[in-house]
Amino acid sequence: MKIMLTHGYFLEEDAKEKQIMRPYPPLGILYISAWLEENGFLNTVFDSTFQSMEKLHSSLLEQKPQLIGIYTNLMTKLNVLKIIQFIKSHEELKNTRIILGGPEVRNHKMKFLEYGADVVVFGEGEETMLELVKAFALDDPNLSEIPGIAFMNKDTVMVTSERTLIRDVERLPFPARQKIDLQLYFNAWKQKHGISMVNVSTMRGCPYSCKWCSRAVYGTSYRRRSAKLVVDEIEWLQSNYQFDMIWFVDDVFTISHKWMQEFAEEISRRQIKFAYEIITRSDRVNEEMLMLLKKTGCSRVWIGAESGSQKIIDAMDRRVKVGQVRETIKMVKQYGMQAGTFIMLGYPGEDESDIVETLHHLKYSNPDLYTITVAYPIKGTLLYQEVENIFTEDLPWESTTDRDIDFTRRYKRSYYNHAVNWINHEMKYHQSEKNWKSLVVKLRALKARSKMWLDKMG
Repeated sequence: MKIMLTHGYFLEEDAKEKQIMRPYPPLGILYISAWLEENGFLNTVFDSTFQSMEKLHSSLLEQKPQLIGIYTNLMTKLNVLKIIQFIKSHEELKNTRIILGGPEVRNHKMKFLEYGADVVVFGEGEETMLELVKAFALDDPNLSEIPGIAFMNKDTVMVTSERTLIRDVERLPFPARQKIDLQLYFNAWKQKHGISMVNVSTMRGCPYSCKWCSRAVYGTSYRRRSAKLVVDEIEWLQSNYQFDMIWFVDDVFTISHKWMQEFAEEISRRQIKFAYEIITRSDRVNEEMLMLLKKTGCSRVWIGAESGSQKIIDAMDRRVKVGQVRETIKMVKQYGMQAGTFIMLGYPGEDESDIVETLHHLKYSNPDLYTITVAYPIKGTLLYQEVENIFTEDLPWESTTDRDIDFTRRYKRSYYNHAVNWINHEMKYHQSEKNWKSLVVKLRALKARSKMWLDKMG
């Protein structure tokens, strides 16, 4: 059976991502590829990141896969629809079955199936994909007994039971990185940032309850590979590739202090060295953890915050104290690591005083890096449920994503765009040497602030 896996992300099409230039290999489909091969099913991976849609089309027509599995998220959704359309419109591919997985599909099952997908996989994909491959190898596949999927039976959408999450993630093989050209990623990073990066996953699931966050694939569980196995993977990477840093993709890297101790001991025992960066929460970091992070090679710690207003943090159900977040960011820097944080404006209930407090929060904690976005609701999240009745317009599903959704807020949308500019310029001024150039930055901040005022009054 010919099996192809892809993810429908084309860097060349995304001007903003090209400017940022922080591409990472698609670990999700690489895990599935490795799992299938471990169970006797060969497959190819079309890594679309540095390719084009036209090259994917050519590869499809050349290989004529019987099954194609496509990872689908907010960023790739519209391209995935184009891929479905291409397959369904070509007679040569009439026997290709389209299987979709990833965080975008769980809450849009019917839409994807109506558009032409044959099967939608919700939740983890390894076991489900293997069972689907075995089923489609038969002349008359019976899909109704496979948990974790949706498919069309004549004109009816059939949804099977929820699949039990993989409890023992130790069983998973390393991602099949050898199926793609990692050097393309290293080169892109090196040219833009002067360092090369590779991504590694140590855990699945997040037990926290932030209302804006999607848990469509791994759920709210916490399942982690042993420190020994993680360090095995790092050693394998160092033996096969040359790179400068590791990005641990886990939602809360220091969630288990016991695991962190084991991780540090494993690194020390093997006497290996590597640099890395992580994301974590302020309530899962203390001085002992910071010492371990520094000792084991961590150079950058991202601390989730989202707002400098405790009122908004509570509305998000973040379950942290803003004061603790501020002090943790400062403490990360005191231990000689870079500190990063995330900011979200325009959350329901946020007023101007909350935005002012967020700027104060950033100036006080003074992170080395931060990202700032205007909040948008992802279907399936509690935030989506809260604002679904106040969407500003009914958007066509087939040509938009959840990122395009806007809802009635305290102020008009343009106000928040100006607020983003205001905070960015204020922080640039705050962190700059005070000279005539910084005065220009301050004037731009004042201009953005005046536009906020005009939008507020208008």
